[in-house]
Amino acid sequence: MNALPPLLQVREVSFVRQGKTLLAPVSFELHRGEFLWLTGPSGAGKTTLLKIIASLLEPTGGEVLFHGQPIVALKPEPYRQRVSCVFQTPQLFGRTVCDNLSLPYQIRQQAVDLQHLGRELRRVNLSEEMLDKSVEQLSGGEKQRVALLRHLQFPPEILLLDEISSALDEANKLTVQTIINQQVSNGVAAIWISHDSHEAEDGRRRITLRPDGQEGRHGSA
Repeated sequence: MNALPPLLQVREVSFVRQGKTLLAPVSFELHRGEFLWLTGPSGAGKTTLLKIIASLLEPTGGEVLFHGQPIVALKPEPYRQRVSCVFQTPQLFGRTVCDNLSLPYQIRQQAVDLQHLGRELRRVNLSEEMLDKSVEQLSGGEKQRVALLRHLQFPPEILLLDEISSALDEANKLTVQTIINQQVSNGVAAIWISHDSHEAEDGRRRITLRPDGQEGRHGSA
C-alpha cells in the first residue's frame, strides 16, 4: 500500500449523454511511478474516462482530483502539461515532424536542439531524416510514435495512453513499452488503454470497465 498522497483521485466518475450511459461510475487512485492498465469491451467508456482525466470532457457525475484539487478548478493549459494524453489516432500539428517535436519547446519559449530531436526519433526506430517529412505522409504507426515523443519532450506527471501501439508491429510495440516502462521507473504515472488481453496480463494493476458498471480489478494495488 502506498503511503504517499495520490497524484490522481477518480471518485465515482460517470458520463451520461442524451440519456445513454457512456461511462458507469468508476473510482480509483493513482500514485507517482504507478502503472495502470485500463481494459474492457468497446463501449465501456475507456476513452471517455481518459478524456475526463485529461480535462477534455467534464463528467456528469463524480469528480477527478489532481494533488487533492478538483481539476475543474485548475487552469486547463498548465494542467494538460502535467497530465498528458496520447490518443490512438493522434492529432499532429504544423507541416512536418520537426514542427511537432519542436512544439513543446516553443510553448515553453525554449531553444530547439535539432540533433536532440534526431536522437529522439531513433529511440522509436525512426530515422532523423524524418524531421523534414510531412505529417501527411506518415503511416498510422509513425504518427503514434511521433505523438508519443512530442508528449515526452517534457515528461508529464501523468501519462494517459489510448491504445498508442495499435498500429505498430511487435518490434515497435516492444520499443514503445520499454520507453513507457522507463518513464514509470523515473516517477511518471501512466494509464494505458489496451484491447490486447495478453498485453494487459503482465501482473501489473488493471481495471476493467464494463458497460453494466460492474468494474473489475486485477493485479497489485
